[in-house]
Amino acid sequence: MSNGYAYEYKVVTFRESLIGDALDSDKLEKVLNKHAEDGWGLKAITAADVKGRIGPGAVEGLLLTFERPRA
Repeated sequence: MSNGYAYEYKVVTFRESLIGDALDSDKLEKVLNKHAEDGWGLKAITAADVKGRIGPGAVEGLLLTFERPRA
């Protein structure tokens, strides 16, 4: 269903591979390539506090914003 826009967007939370200040670049690369296979191009990476699965606290993570032309 088209809403008249030329692009559509998807935001993905990436946090499970953060260990201290180290980022697992292999896992990040796999996430990027997985979305690229579906036609998504990376638009932006934003550092953010991401709500954790356990408790009310937040952890440092990344928000990956993807864009692709609307079909």
